[in-house]
Amino acid sequence: MHTDEAINAYITGQLLDGEKYQYDPIDRHGPALVELTLPIVHLEGAKKFSELTESQLRLVPVLVGSATVLLFAAAVEIFGFIPSLVAALLFAFAPLPVYYNRYFIHETLFVAATLGLILSGTRALLKNSLTSAALAGFFAALMLACKETATLHFFALGLAVAIGWRLRANGKIPSLKIFIAAAITFLAAGILLFTWFGQNWSALVDLLRAIPHLAARAGGEGHQKPFWYYLVLLAGGWSGSLLLGLGLAGTYFATRSFAKLTLAIYALLIYAVYCVIPYKTPWLALNFWLPLALLIGFAVERLWFASGKLSVRTAILIGCGVLGLLIAHDTRQRVFVFPADGEKNPYAYAHTTEDLLGLPVRLEELAQQNKITNPRIAVIAKDAWPLPWYLRKFSNVGYWQPSQATGEADFLITTTDVSDQLAERLKNFRPDFFGVRPNVLLILWSSPNTNSSHE
Repeated sequence: MHTDEAINAYITGQLLDGEKYQYDPIDRHGPALVELTLPIVHLEGAKKFSELTESQLRLVPVLVGSATVLLFAAAVEIFGFIPSLVAALLFAFAPLPVYYNRYFIHETLFVAATLGLILSGTRALLKNSLTSAALAGFFAALMLACKETATLHFFALGLAVAIGWRLRANGKIPSLKIFIAAAITFLAAGILLFTWFGQNWSALVDLLRAIPHLAARAGGEGHQKPFWYYLVLLAGGWSGSLLLGLGLAGTYFATRSFAKLTLAIYALLIYAVYCVIPYKTPWLALNFWLPLALLIGFAVERLWFASGKLSVRTAILIGCGVLGLLIAHDTRQRVFVFPADGEKNPYAYAHTTEDLLGLPVRLEELAQQNKITNPRIAVIAKDAWPLPWYLRKFSNVGYWQPSQATGEADFLITTTDVSDQLAERLKNFRPDFFGVRPNVLLILWSSPNTNSSHE
C-alpha cells in the first residue's frame, strides 16, 4: 500500500479499536473517507485494526468508482446520451481512473462528489429545483469533508457558472430559494460530517487552521513539479495524446449551451489552478479527468452527427474501436503489468515496493526462532510510514524519532541515515535490508544468534 493509503488505513484501524476520531487539519484530510469506510469494513467482518486487509479497504474506492460510472446516467438529461456514455466508458476503462479507483485515498470519493455537485447544481439552476439544490449543498459538503482543497473547486465552479450564465442563460434569473436550500444543506451536512455527527465539535475550529497549512503545502513540500507536469501525464501512453486532442475539440464544441459551456470553462479553470500550484501528485489529475471525459464525449457526439452517411459513421466507429484498443493497452500496462514501477508507470508515485512485504514475514520468523511470543519492536525513523500498517499484527511496536531514546527492544527497524547514530548499540546486531520506496531502504536489526538470510 502507498504511504497515503497506509495513513488512511491506520486512522480507520484506530477507530475500529475504539479510539475517537480527531480531525487533524495539518497532516490529514477530512473525515468523509473513513466515515464511509467503517460501516463497509464492519460488514466485511473486520472488528479491529489487526484484522483489516488491503482488499477490505480498497473495496471502498472500487465501489465509489463504480458508482461514479453509474452516476453518468444522471448526466444524460444535462449533457446528452453520447457524451455521458463516452465519459462513463472512459471512467470504467481508462488507465488513470482505473488505477486510482482502487487506491484507498480521498480522491475517488472527492471526484464522485464533484460530479454529483456539477449535475445537481446545474439541474437546480436550469429547473429551479429545490431538491437538486439541496443535493448540490450535500455534495459540496461531502467534497469539503473529503479534502479542504474543495474550496479551489468551489471557486472554479462559481466563476464558470457566472461566465456561462452571462453568455448562455438568455437572461433567466434563478430563484433565491435554490441558493438558500443549497446553503442550508451545505452547512448542516458539513457540520455533521466534520464533527463526526456531533461527537467532535472542536473540528469546526480546527478546520480554520487548515487554511495556512494549505497555503504552505501549495508551495510544494518536496512535491514541486513544473507547470506542464499534468499535460505530460495526461498525454502519456498510446492513447493520451488522442484523448487530449478530442478533449480540446470538445471544448470548442461546448459553446452552444449553458451546461456544456460552464463545464468547459470549469475544466480550463481547475486545470490552470492545479498547474499554477507547485505541489503536484498524479492522482490529482483525476480532478480534471472528470470534465475532460465529458469534453471528449462532446467531440465524439459532434463527429457522429456531423454526417449521416454510413461510410462516415462506420469510420467513426472504427476510430473509436482503435482508440479503445489503445486505451486497453495503456490500462493493462499501468494497472496490471507495472502497478508499482515508478520508472515505467507515472501513476506509481513514490509507491511502496513489494520488497517491504517480506519485512513482517521475516520478523515472525526471527521471533519464532528466538521463541519470543510478543516481540518488542522499536522503529527509529523520521518518517516511518507505511510501517504502522505492515506491523499492525504486532502488538508491541513503538515509533521514535532519531534523537529519542527507545529503551530495550528485541528488534530495531531503522532507515539507513539513522543507523550510523546507533552504531555502538547495533554493533552486535545483524541487518536485513528491505526496500520501502525507490531509493529508500529500511534495516531490520536482530541479535547475532538469529540466522539472517534476506538480501
